Amino acid sequence: MERNNVVLVDEKDNALAIMEKLAAHEQGQLHRAFSVFIFNDKGELLLQQRADHKYHGGGLWTNTCCSHPQWEEDVSSAAVERLDYEMGIKSQLKLIYSFIYKERVENNLIEHELDYVFVGCANENPVINPDEVKAYKWAQPDQILVAIKAQPMRYTVWFRQAFPELMKKINSSVYF
Repeated sequence: MERNNVVLVDEKDNALAIMEKLAAHEQGQLHRAFSVFIFNDKGELLLQQRADHKYHGGGLWTNTCCSHPQWEEDVSSAAVERLDYEMGIKSQLKLIYSFIYKERVENNLIEHELDYVFVGCANENPVINPDEVKAYKWAQPDQILVAIKAQPMRYTVWFRQAFPELMKKINSSVYF
């Protein structure tokens, strides 16, 4: 399930055009994305370590899965499908919030995304797709937050932004 294109959007998420994924990251074009966070009954978050060969973020730790919906594809449906593809997990997902960020990453690339943040629940260990994922681990949110502060460069830029905000939102309301 290759996702070689992204949907360029404006800041109100109006779809503008399709662009090849690498070109969008080279040019820093704003595009639609999603990030999935799976928690278990112990309150642990399932983290993935991105496969080493990824063109950016290879070997870094991040949220359970992430990707880009395709043209006219429902973001929620794309997130459910990608979670199964990368991690072998089926879960209902709930949209918590979205945010826009723009950050330089390695290889002279720029992440500029309108990122939809979803949460779900699962208790089984994943069956990882080695084309996408190098390793996984379950960890308590407070331990993850400490680790991000201590060693931020071990984590993807979007995860470092999305996770602390997600925890504030989860702790201030009931989402599950």
